Amino acid sequence: MLVEFRVKNFRSLRDEQVLSLVASKDKSLQDTHTLSTGVNAVPRLLRSAVVYGANAGGKSNLIKALQYMRGVVLESATVIQPGQTFAVQAFRLDAVSATQPTEFEVTFILGDVRYQYGFAMTPQRIVSEHLLVYKAFKPQRWFERQFDATSGKDVYEFGPGLKGAKNLWEGATRPNALFLSMAVQLNSETLRPVFDWFSTGLVIFNEQAQLNPQTSIQMLKQSDGRKQICEFLTAADISISDIEVVTRKVPGQAVHFDLVAGKTEVRSEEVEEHQLRFSHVTEDGKAVFDLMDESNGTRNLLFLVGPVLDILRKGLTLVIDELDTSLHTLLVRELVRLFHRPETNTGGAQLIFTTHDTSLLDAPDLFRRDQVWFVEKDKDQASALVALSEFSPRKNEALERGYLMGRYGGVPFLNPALGLHS
Repeated sequence: MLVEFRVKNFRSLRDEQVLSLVASKDKSLQDTHTLSTGVNAVPRLLRSAVVYGANAGGKSNLIKALQYMRGVVLESATVIQPGQTFAVQAFRLDAVSATQPTEFEVTFILGDVRYQYGFAMTPQRIVSEHLLVYKAFKPQRWFERQFDATSGKDVYEFGPGLKGAKNLWEGATRPNALFLSMAVQLNSETLRPVFDWFSTGLVIFNEQAQLNPQTSIQMLKQSDGRKQICEFLTAADISISDIEVVTRKVPGQAVHFDLVAGKTEVRSEEVEEHQLRFSHVTEDGKAVFDLMDESNGTRNLLFLVGPVLDILRKGLTLVIDELDTSLHTLLVRELVRLFHRPETNTGGAQLIFTTHDTSLLDAPDLFRRDQVWFVEKDKDQASALVALSEFSPRKNEALERGYLMGRYGGVPFLNPALGLHS
């Protein structure tokens, strides 16, 4: 479960921004919209959070920051080569920030243990890295790494909680690799849960990580999975009674690696192709359609609902940029409520998403005040993330109207001289 995410000096996020999933002391909708953690320091976390902001305001950069952090964790020890630079982008509209490191930190809970992991980086190297582990109220510092510019070397400090071949892992860690990633690559079982949270516990969908239809297709090939998906589509008022997956062999190509000879060979082979056939039933008749006969909204929903159902079952954290793309507002509400219902969110999953759909703000019992966030740029073009709760809105306040009037920020400034107003 994600507790909070911190980022500084990444693209338009110049100053440190904090997205917190820690539930406030507000008791409203507590049983449905919050999760019990079993951790005294953070007893309850939010099941979802929504982020609003104008176009180019920076809300997508917040998602990209978390995605970039995840990518460095997963790839710095294996994909990044010695001497290779990172494509990280600092805030470039002032001379000071452009030369400063970019910083990331996440806090999350696995079981009843809280982990706080972060690092700072420039395009050339990792300049600091740390991991705190809260097995009790007082944290254990498992490791800390700091680049010493005078000596040109990394200085490490290890705590007793970190077990294993620490000196070996330290010696193998390149300047452009994370210690966490290299240690796990060299079989650190102690650090494996932290790495795995980034690898499998955090799922991100945006323009850089598109939905893969394979999860939904694999679920449709199983009777229970097909039933779940069809029931959701029916509840969404889509007249699909059944979906059949027709699998056939077609000519294709496969790449084979010969590790002994050091050669790569492309061979012609038969590959599986899946065709979806949708059975529609109305009062006046029935018909079967192919995938391309369905609307973009239906296709997007189909390919999203499979991963969502899997995430709900496994208790993962799902992050989506612009959830409302090609989805009707009522479908967005239904997806959010899947995470709020204890009977469907059986694994303790969380949903974080950005949207322009302001009608969600006044949807009955859809969000608590501490679940809503706004992003807007200041005069320096730096983005700031602000929680709705900081504005202390009244319980019965019309949030959509207040947002569109600019009370909470995060709305575009439309120049009357250009006729961009109503």
